[in-house]
Amino acid sequence: MSATDEAPRHWARIQESGSVAGMRIMVWIRRRLGPLPFRFMLVWVILYYYLRRPLARRASQRYLRRIWPLHAGHPPRGLKRLVLRHFWAFGQSLMDKVAAWSGMPLDVRLEADHRARLDTAIRSGRGGLMLVSHHGNLEICSAMSETRDDFHVTQLMHTRNAEKFNTLLDRSTQRRGPEIVEVSEITPATAMRLAERINAGGFVVIAADREPLADTGRTRDIDFLGEPAPFPEGPFWLAALLRCPIYTLGCVREGGHHRVTFEAFDDTSTLRRRDREHWRETAMQRYAAWLTEQCRHYPLQWFNFFPFWHTDDR
Repeated sequence: MSATDEAPRHWARIQESGSVAGMRIMVWIRRRLGPLPFRFMLVWVILYYYLRRPLARRASQRYLRRIWPLHAGHPPRGLKRLVLRHFWAFGQSLMDKVAAWSGMPLDVRLEADHRARLDTAIRSGRGGLMLVSHHGNLEICSAMSETRDDFHVTQLMHTRNAEKFNTLLDRSTQRRGPEIVEVSEITPATAMRLAERINAGGFVVIAADREPLADTGRTRDIDFLGEPAPFPEGPFWLAALLRCPIYTLGCVREGGHHRVTFEAFDDTSTLRRRDREHWRETAMQRYAAWLTEQCRHYPLQWFNFFPFWHTDDR
């Protein structure tokens, strides 16, 4: 294990693994040869990643030790095998992203009550902010926006750390993706542009479970899986500023299909300025509770392979 791997690093400075050429080969195998040869190759890719990324292994182990008692009622047994399963789920999710944007058929299920809530939110014309996380596969939800003309999505995300994968999507899918706004470059002008999208009936999607890119970015310690962890205040500051309906959006893999959930979270349309600070604190706690439930039911689908808690080797 190298000394550089032991040094504390911000998640955004950790470079992604693999090459675009290798990823494109995997995409070609999936498209041309089918799922079985692809799974065979994916096994070796995941094994390579498992062996070459000790930081990711440790992050997975520490997360699984925290979540497994909530999920199964006992500490994890066979932790190394469980970490491999965690990595395998991550590998599947990456190719599901490509499949979603390539127009390949995916079995996506939206239960009646969740579909009704989504339809109501779209028809209201008010737009809104969708809080998501690095749990499950949200690209599938965004790809759903292509299936209906009245569902317009703008994603706030950190794309620079996944430059290779984004290049793969652009070259392999040759399809129009959602509008993407780089999170590290949010300015008052960016906030105004997002407000325009929402006022026009669109939806802004932002993940609220990663530290800010800048070391000086504001965070708040929230209890998550039994220990304090720094959650970013930015998404909740933005939610208060935009004065709009807020929703949670999730997408998890269940066997051979994906299940999408869409739920109302809050509405800041009438939030008073003097109440914003208290609202942000309680909203962040509610978000952490929502994320806990997502992880409790589907523990292997939270794809955060970086030190997250204060007690980790940050």
